[in-house]
Amino acid sequence: MRKPKKLTAIPGPKSKAIVEMESTNLAPGLQGFALMAGVAMDTGKGSWVTDVDGNEYIDFIGGIGVNGLGHSHPRYVKALQDQVAKLSVGSFTTDARAKLVKKVAEHTPGEGTAKIDQLQLYSGGSEAVESAMRLAKCYTGKWEFLSFWGGFHGKTLGTMALLGDGQKQKYGPFAPGNYSLPAYPDCYRCPLNLKKESCGFACVELFRKSAKTQTTGAIAAVIVEPCQGTAGNIVPPEGWLKAVKEVTKELGALLICDEMITGFGRTGSFFVSNDFGVVPDIITIGKSFGGGFPVSGVLTTKEIAKSEPWSKPSGSSSSYGGNPLAATAALTTIEVIESEKLCENSRVMGERLLNHFKRFQEKFPFVGEVRGKGLFLGIELVKDRTTKEPLAEKRMKQMYNDGVQRGFLAMSYKPTMRFQPALNIDAESIDSGAAILDELFTEMAERKDWK
Repeated sequence: MRKPKKLTAIPGPKSKAIVEMESTNLAPGLQGFALMAGVAMDTGKGSWVTDVDGNEYIDFIGGIGVNGLGHSHPRYVKALQDQVAKLSVGSFTTDARAKLVKKVAEHTPGEGTAKIDQLQLYSGGSEAVESAMRLAKCYTGKWEFLSFWGGFHGKTLGTMALLGDGQKQKYGPFAPGNYSLPAYPDCYRCPLNLKKESCGFACVELFRKSAKTQTTGAIAAVIVEPCQGTAGNIVPPEGWLKAVKEVTKELGALLICDEMITGFGRTGSFFVSNDFGVVPDIITIGKSFGGGFPVSGVLTTKEIAKSEPWSKPSGSSSSYGGNPLAATAALTTIEVIESEKLCENSRVMGERLLNHFKRFQEKFPFVGEVRGKGLFLGIELVKDRTTKEPLAEKRMKQMYNDGVQRGFLAMSYKPTMRFQPALNIDAESIDSGAAILDELFTEMAERKDWK
């Protein structure tokens, strides 16, 4: 089994020098895991990265779902090199963009007039979600939006109003008409304190009643992550998304499925909403879609896409959206997902990793729940399985740093651990990462410092 090489202390002298140089002028607020590690990365190949001091790491963070093809995939590298040598900027039609919109439509859900085959391109997730909100307003003539506790849709002023956690504190006031409801089925930590086996989707009924009592009835759209990422890589029970779709239809609203993190192979298919038997009205895409290049998009039907003023010239455009480099990156990513069967690999390797996690659940009393779909997995660490009290964040930060010292990169700094490695990760890398995690858990059990 391959193990990460460690040549210096972590962080090493070169990393320290580069991080110090950067910190002089770089504003605070970067990703917490990057700040905690304090290392400067140099190269990457597949699911392995190497810092400037030559230390190796297994990457189970995967750019928080962005790194679908792994680091420096040779076909991806060549395609971008060839394109940047020809043309890199502009909104004119290019061969790459024409092929991209056609290629995406080959994988989208729906049939006939319900086919989701119209794509508008952007550079970031928040930008795409904001555009989807504008589109919903244009089509319905309404102005209110419903989202769910635990949901994450961006950090711009419009999308932040939809957040279902504490990240939006001190950023108000937001535009009126945005409501976040405690109706997402995080069944391990049910907001209604009910049992999954007997709740009868009480959260859906709460969603229905809340929509009718908290709003003015002018609901343009319901926006939902079919599987929630930031909340802990949570997979809802079968039938829930269908029920949400039905209630949304009752309300005369559109259903926006935010598939930034779940789309393009992450959960084992191109779109997880389709796996749940749901054809949304609008889908937002990003992350794995571009294989690392900043590109996102809004997908919808022909009828909805015609809505004005969204559909007027420059009505929904972006200066960077669909530029030649972005289109080439996204097109190549999809072609690699197809040719290398990465949806299937996501399912197989995801099941392999989940089986490791299930073994941890049997072995360690602090592993409360393990879950996942494809390479979208989570572990809940608790002080007590009955009370489900989470481990202290201070202890989790120690676990993260202990992992970094061993060459293991994962979102393990919170009691709800998240894992989303590259879609082309192999069995050896899965097992290597799981072995290090086993070591970390074993040490914590031996020290008994988890309570």
